[in-house]
Amino acid sequence: MPGTAPPEHRVSNGPAGAIRPVAAAVIRDGERLLVWEDNDPATGAVVSVPLAGGIEFGETGAEAITRELAEEIGRVPASVSFLGLFEEVFEWNRQRRHELWLVYDVELTGGDDLAARDEVVVREDDGTSYLARWRTLDELRGPARRLVPDGLVDLIQPG
Repeated sequence: MPGTAPPEHRVSNGPAGAIRPVAAAVIRDGERLLVWEDNDPATGAVVSVPLAGGIEFGETGAEAITRELAEEIGRVPASVSFLGLFEEVFEWNRQRRHELWLVYDVELTGGDDLAARDEVVVREDDGTSYLARWRTLDELRGPARRLVPDGLVDLIQPG
């Protein structure tokens, strides 16, 4: 509906019976990260997720995150640096999921205006949208806003 605000939470879905390769962007503003909240309607769990998307056949993870950010928030990375690989097998929305996360530290061109906003609208290619928000690393360590994939918050903490 035109004029309708994006939802507070989103419910992600994965391919049934397949491993999903995902490229994820760690976008920082000092001690804050840009994340969206994924909701599991089956359990009520909410997790924080970096901006991310599926890696298409023939595409590198860095190419995938560059494409996803251009599509979803209209920004192109000034730099993309590989941080690590995570594997997660889990249940979400009554569906067994298996994901491989290639995580990149990303600096955006023109990113200063994003840091000044509390919320960033993320638009999917199917026309849906949802909100991403800046969260501190301390917020993302707690159970209420746990950062996924598991282990990511420890990898990116300073020092």
